[in-house]
Amino acid sequence: MMYKLIVFLPLIGFLFAGLFGSKFSDRISQLVTAGLVTVSAVLSWMAFADVALGGNQYTVLVLEWVSSGALSFDWAFKIDTLTVVMLVVVNSVSALVHWYSFGYMEDDPSKPRFFGYLSLFTFAMLMLVTSDNLVQMFFGWEGVGLASYLLIGYYYKKPSANAAAIKAFVVNRVGDFGFSLGIFGAFALFGSVMFDDIFASADQYADYYINFLGTDFHAITVICILLFVGAMGKSAQLGLHTWLPDAMEGPTPVSALIHAATMVTAGVFLVARFSPVFEMSPTALAVVTIIGATTAFFAATVGLVQNDIKRVIAYSTCSQLGYMFFALGVSAYGAAIFHLFTHAFFKALLFLGSGAVIHAMHHEQDMRNYGGLAKKIPFTFAMMTIGTIALTGFPGTAGFYSKDMILEAAYASHAFGAQYAFVLGIAAAFMTSFYSWRLAHLTFFNGECRADEHTASHAHEAPWIMRLPLVILAVGALFAGVVFADMFVGEGRFAFWNGALVTSVGDVLDEAHHVPFAVKAAPFVVMLLGFIFATVMYYKVTDIPERMAKTWDGLYAFLLNKWYFDELFNFIFIRPAFWLGRVFWKKGDEATIDGFGPNGVSHAIAFVAARARKLQTGYVYHYAFAMIIGLSLAITWFMVTGSSH
Repeated sequence: MMYKLIVFLPLIGFLFAGLFGSKFSDRISQLVTAGLVTVSAVLSWMAFADVALGGNQYTVLVLEWVSSGALSFDWAFKIDTLTVVMLVVVNSVSALVHWYSFGYMEDDPSKPRFFGYLSLFTFAMLMLVTSDNLVQMFFGWEGVGLASYLLIGYYYKKPSANAAAIKAFVVNRVGDFGFSLGIFGAFALFGSVMFDDIFASADQYADYYINFLGTDFHAITVICILLFVGAMGKSAQLGLHTWLPDAMEGPTPVSALIHAATMVTAGVFLVARFSPVFEMSPTALAVVTIIGATTAFFAATVGLVQNDIKRVIAYSTCSQLGYMFFALGVSAYGAAIFHLFTHAFFKALLFLGSGAVIHAMHHEQDMRNYGGLAKKIPFTFAMMTIGTIALTGFPGTAGFYSKDMILEAAYASHAFGAQYAFVLGIAAAFMTSFYSWRLAHLTFFNGECRADEHTASHAHEAPWIMRLPLVILAVGALFAGVVFADMFVGEGRFAFWNGALVTSVGDVLDEAHHVPFAVKAAPFVVMLLGFIFATVMYYKVTDIPERMAKTWDGLYAFLLNKWYFDELFNFIFIRPAFWLGRVFWKKGDEATIDGFGPNGVSHAIAFVAARARKLQTGYVYHYAFAMIIGLSLAITWFMVTGSSH
């Protein structure tokens, strides 16, 4: 019963806010939705203790669902350690976002709608992470896509918000198409969509091939890559990443929920869940490694020059997801999920902290208009600093334990692309430190506040309802690493994972603990260098960035325009699609279908009717004359036909 409550309480909150929100006060809807998600979060921690620490596993049947020929599956919850980790992450962050939104959305006129969407988002993600079959996972997968569309486009009267919501929805459809093909392929190969059945029979199909267009392809590799395409869309990996920065158009609490706990972690969860199958395909793992490492590097380079405070953190999320994926690619599954776990705390802290800054600055998001805010909002400054040191991997913080383990695992691994991932991971760690401290200096130091006098003079701390979630997240950002490191990547990880992930990951993580000291020290060194460079450029000699931008203007424009991916996709896909759509519209629909169809028929009828109307004059002698003509023609006809006989 506890697991059903965990999943369905947020759904009840959504239904209450959606159906009855207008019948009660806004506060009632807020309290109901936030309260139910909080109860779900508390129960999730209880489940964590029961499963992860107690070594238990469950399958919880909700109802019998589909039975059609060979296709048969139920709606059931697969409760193992991987599941309860995700339950804790999703519900804990969601509960804090709900309470934080009490203050942030105080002036919003549609609070029931907003809180209902948040609860719907939470429920959809819970459906995804508790699934025990691919179809149920796809249901949750599409649910978070829908909820993200609603929340990103929450300010629907704002054209840029509508465009961002559509962009997120369309880009994710590309990934979802790959995911759906992967589901079809898995059923065709394994004869089932149930996880346990697929994992149990994976060894039997290790050497199976499928023929496509006259070429044989390794079946499991094809399925894994198709599933990974779906993961790329949800988790914003290179090529399908363009929706993520634009998702900032939604309210800041939405950004925290999307980037820390829900949508973007779905792809990481999918690959981790399917680790027994991915282990059968070194090629698929190599693809995951290369894409993940390249994404980590790419997003970090773009984060160096962004000026919107939320976009800097958004590209940071994209980069950190790259770390998680190349950890999965080198079979360091425990390290990947550990980083997902710790990242949820410090990334939610950074997003909600940036929301407090935006709230203080009357919704100004450009860091070039900040400065000197450490004196005006010292509490927010302290919370953002904790999030920053955790993100950059300062020793002792959560990010230090998880990110460093990923880098050490990549160095220790002998898999294809592992050394490539290590090198780009170290480079990304340096840039992460630089852009994080750049954000800190531009926002909290760097002279006096550069906003207009009214905004600067009225800058103030957020209300307590927004500050309390920051404190809780700060505790997690500081201590989640040291408390849970052994469970995820230490000697106790086998019991912790409880068979949910393949035991061969132990080899990689064991070797990771014994890499040379220089490898262990490298992340700290580049983190320190990033801090020094940012401090010199944005605190000491503040004209350096402008001079560098002018000197390397081409590189600066390249990074500022995000490697021109949007422009490239616009040229290759969007403009041709619009051209093709316009051709079908004007030539196909209007000229052909309408022209020869409804419009053509109606035009012909109107033409005939117009001519026929001229015969209806209303004069008796006209009608008598027509009758005489008709009678004459009839007599002539009978005479002609009669004479022929």
